[in-house]
Amino acid sequence: MLLTAVIAIVAVALIFDFINGFHDAANSIATVVSTRVLSPNLAVAWAAFFNFIAAFGGGVKVANTMGKGIINFEMLRAQGSTAVLMVIFSALMGAIVWNLLTWWWGLPSSSSHALAGGMIGATLPVLGFAGLVGSGIAKIAAFIVLSPLIGMTLGTILMLASTWLVHRSTPIRVDTWFRRLQLVSSAIFSYSHGTNDAQKVMGIIAVVLFGTIWSHREFHIDWWMIISCHAAIALGTFFGGWRIVRTMGHSLTKLAPIGGFAAETGGGVTIIALAKLGIPVSTTHTITGAIVGVGSTKGWRAVKWGVAGRIIWAWVFTIPAAALVAILVYGLSWVVVRLVG
Repeated sequence: MLLTAVIAIVAVALIFDFINGFHDAANSIATVVSTRVLSPNLAVAWAAFFNFIAAFGGGVKVANTMGKGIINFEMLRAQGSTAVLMVIFSALMGAIVWNLLTWWWGLPSSSSHALAGGMIGATLPVLGFAGLVGSGIAKIAAFIVLSPLIGMTLGTILMLASTWLVHRSTPIRVDTWFRRLQLVSSAIFSYSHGTNDAQKVMGIIAVVLFGTIWSHREFHIDWWMIISCHAAIALGTFFGGWRIVRTMGHSLTKLAPIGGFAAETGGGVTIIALAKLGIPVSTTHTITGAIVGVGSTKGWRAVKWGVAGRIIWAWVFTIPAAALVAILVYGLSWVVVRLVG
């Protein structure tokens, strides 16, 4: 019975990973599609490939942060297998519901923060505030602000530097060069997306396994978790989230290939650097900041601030909304367990 439940929760985690890729496909391909460097179908295949190969160089620091840096893993494990399974199931459902709602609304919200919010909400009924790791949550909260600002800064710098380097070239030549370079920048960003986002689910799966059937073993990330999570997110990216692609690629600002290159490179470099530090950040926030930075080099009117405002509100509500859904799911799960038991 326990093994069946564990397998089911691991399957739900991989479904979330798939939805994460589906929801965040826009982050990886919006600029390369909006500049018409690649068709939508080729763009998602390109992004999915680099999502997957990140498994072979991305590390597991973010996974360890998600597994032990948001909730007190030892306190949760001490509550027993049922508590572990209920908390993780509720956390995943909180994140999944919020992701699907924001996908339907066409808003590029953060899957990372949805999962963090779900974990916070699901933990509170079991362990209270003592079960939360304040330093880890504070770090995640800080980078809600810092990651888009870093992405915006790098995007702006790269755009200005690129423009200065090619200011003597003809527009046709510049366009040709940066169409080719955008393939590289898109690959960098897709790799960073896989590096950061797939690791979140590795941490969740590790909590499930080492909190239940492997509770006698030390917490770590196995190779099969790495491969399966990267495969799931790559598959989700391949199927794409077209509603959000329109928001990111067309509604926020108009991008030429040189701008797409600057935004993707700035966003990708930011995410890879933070992943190496073990900080789970939002790829959505980072690429949005980079796109706004690039657009603002043409003047503040080049950015559609009304659209940007809607996106920011989605960011603000993500953690508390996912936490609330997780609390409700935990309550329902508790009732079901008591009735069945």
